[in-house]
Amino acid sequence: MTQGVAAMITRQAACSCGQLQVTTCGEPIRISVCHCLACQQRTGSIFGVQARFPKASCSVVGNATAYTRTADSGNTITFHFCPTCGATVYYQPDDMLDILMVPVGAFADPGFPAPRISVYEERRHTWASLPVEIEHIA
Repeated sequence: MTQGVAAMITRQAACSCGQLQVTTCGEPIRISVCHCLACQQRTGSIFGVQARFPKASCSVVGNATAYTRTADSGNTITFHFCPTCGATVYYQPDDMLDILMVPVGAFADPGFPAPRISVYEERRHTWASLPVEIEHIA
């Protein structure tokens, strides 16, 4: 490593059975919490947490099944999940083809950086609280 140049961080996300994996290089562009009803249904939780990466800094290994849905914005999003265990490992908004979004839980890393933005908060469960210092969007 050259002086003054930071090493690129490489992280690996995977499905529950390990068959489908995404390796990312570098820090995420954005980490966010989404409270929309579609994320609640997709995750089986009360929100989704995802990290955005430049697609060029990601590599995917394994077989995936794709599901495309229309977002509230009218844009479509294609989710890629493991056909064996069903876990979503990455997704891509069709209006941002240079971006890959990875559910933070797929990294299985408690030290993963915290989200900086929370969206669709009007659909947030009232008992769920997030840090006040992140950006909150209704």
